[in-house]
Amino acid sequence: MTGGGTGGHTYPALTSIRALQARLAAEGRAVEVLWIGTASGLEARVAPAEGIAFATVVTGKIRRSSNPLKMLSAANVKDMARVPLGVAQARKLVAEFRPDVVLATGGYVAVPAGLAARMCRRPLVLHEQTVRLGLANRKLASSATRIAVSSESSLPLLPEGVRSLAVVTGNPVRPEVLTGHADKAVEALGLTGFDRRLPTVYVTGGAQGAQQINGVVGDALPWLLERANVIHQCGPDNVESLREHAAALPDVLRGRYFLTGFVGSELPDVLALADVVISRSGAGTLAELTALGKPAVFIPLATSAGGEQAHNARHLEDAGAAVALVDDVSSSRLREAVGPLLTDPVRRVSMARRAREHGRPDAADRLVDLLLSAASG
Repeated sequence: MTGGGTGGHTYPALTSIRALQARLAAEGRAVEVLWIGTASGLEARVAPAEGIAFATVVTGKIRRSSNPLKMLSAANVKDMARVPLGVAQARKLVAEFRPDVVLATGGYVAVPAGLAARMCRRPLVLHEQTVRLGLANRKLASSATRIAVSSESSLPLLPEGVRSLAVVTGNPVRPEVLTGHADKAVEALGLTGFDRRLPTVYVTGGAQGAQQINGVVGDALPWLLERANVIHQCGPDNVESLREHAAALPDVLRGRYFLTGFVGSELPDVLALADVVISRSGAGTLAELTALGKPAVFIPLATSAGGEQAHNARHLEDAGAAVALVDDVSSSRLREAVGPLLTDPVRRVSMARRAREHGRPDAADRLVDLLLSAASG
């Protein structure tokens, strides 16, 4: 296994490992896993915590720019010089471990480990979470045995020379996300002031919150709470300012507002309770919300690599499976986007159905099938 840096690359890898372990355990077999990552990436915490053998290599981050001259920055040149060392380190690890198959889920660390797989003549399976191939997977595509993509719409976007290697598996979703219960969220979070006759909106900007989302939701809060209950995960550093903002609300509206810095183990139940989700549009979020069939209003992270979040959001909006706020992100635009979903249950049902058409809750099992096929030759 190789890949990581962020949750978008790390958690699909972890979910795939869990699914492979479960598949083989049911057959009375076991799998030996080595995860190659970086010392500073999220994978360095996740893999050891899961009891997975973990080894590090050095790698370089390429800072992208629309101006080619800016790509030749001192930082980029320095980091690119580290790549050959990372490849040598990864080659040694792969040669000693002798894996039956290597799975790369993206991130800068996937490049040296993926190249090492080719050098050691080990089958290499790439998994791409977004609609378009990320930079690491583009570099490795010509070395791949198979390429797993998350969407049918990815196929025509692949380089023509590797299109025949592609299989649509979907993006692995943590199985616990699919098993939530709305009533458990009400009980666990103490949502006694919620009016269950109204729809519930879940707002999230990721684990650290998102100032942009917090800002537009905060500005629209009185309007939102007249029409819905709101669970707002705002990031630990933003709780106090938003709490002060909400203190001026009438009691009945304030009772419909649950503010928290972070949603942890309650997330599956919160998602089960939510009728509409307002969030970023990272690949993992899209995979979870489409697997659940949740109507969503996406506010993409403008600085995401290669504009991937905006591309993801527009892709679902074009299919009628979500609403994307890309250029005009304001409280008035948010009201225009979310208002029809709150007042029209039929529209919510229609969007949920279209979102579900894009979801693949069995993605991890599909990817395991591909891995076992590649491993067996």
